Amino acid sequence: MKTALIIGMGKFGHHLCHRLVSLGNQVMIVDENEEALEDMVEEVTSAKIGDCTKEDVLKTLGVGNFDYCFVCIGNNFQSSLEITSLLKEMGAKHVISKAVRDIQAKFLLRNGADEVIYPDRDIAERLAVRCSVSNVFDYIELTKEYSIYEILPLKEWIGKSVMELNFRAVYHVNILGVKEGNHTNFMIPADHVFKEGEHLIVMGDNDDVFKILKRLN
Repeated sequence: MKTALIIGMGKFGHHLCHRLVSLGNQVMIVDENEEALEDMVEEVTSAKIGDCTKEDVLKTLGVGNFDYCFVCIGNNFQSSLEITSLLKEMGAKHVISKAVRDIQAKFLLRNGADEVIYPDRDIAERLAVRCSVSNVFDYIELTKEYSIYEILPLKEWIGKSVMELNFRAVYHVNILGVKEGNHTNFMIPADHVFKEGEHLIVMGDNDDVFKILKRLN
């Protein structure tokens, strides 16, 4: 279990908060607008109304006690920058700030952010890849070169095992799991036999994965 402070309860802050709480973490939320907090009050450990660009407001939160401090302000970059800087000055352990553009990320990192996220960009890129290539059901970019994909098995794999295909050596891709319906098995033995209807969760160099995807079209 971790402790988290979320500053800014817009749509992204709400989604982040819901998921953190569902995973058993202790969460404090802060926003200038009381209405932005109302629907989350019963779920979180603590909720406070306040302008976190003001140093005296942040001091009352005990920011150094949280494992993570999230700055989720999307419509006022100046405020996001000021809060990020103040959090680090006050001893925040790990500050994760939201950015919309690369230039914002540069300033946030220079002013104390340990990590910067681009939720809108990341979702857009995942959607673009999924819709541009047939038979990709999900996609997560790890680096510019490596990603995780959810794909169908090739027809020639059906009825054959991972060992029989010498999968890693031949295709240069790692199988992380096999998904059937809503169940995913992440412990795939070498004698697993590929079947119709299952999806594979694979990780590898994008070029190597795309060689497989071309054969699925």
